[in-house]
Amino acid sequence: MLVAGLRALGFSCDVPRATLYVWARVPAGWSAESLADHLLDRAGVWMTPGTFFGPGGEGFVRVAFTVDVEIIREALDRVEHALKEAPG
Repeated sequence: MLVAGLRALGFSCDVPRATLYVWARVPAGWSAESLADHLLDRAGVWMTPGTFFGPGGEGFVRVAFTVDVEIIREALDRVEHALKEAPG
């Protein structure tokens, strides 16, 4: 559900095989940190910038799916609205 939701919002990601995180390529026009900052400010949703794990993480965010499905759905809705407000 998380992967499908992220893909619908313009992120590129695969279904994880053995982890509690999804690594997603950020939509065009964003850096990892600019997107993470924007989503935290506008949506109250935190996606960890890939750059927190080193320079090779630029262009990616890490999203945890360690909460209830309803919270993930709400977060995806908030992200959708925040991305509409963005210059991108």
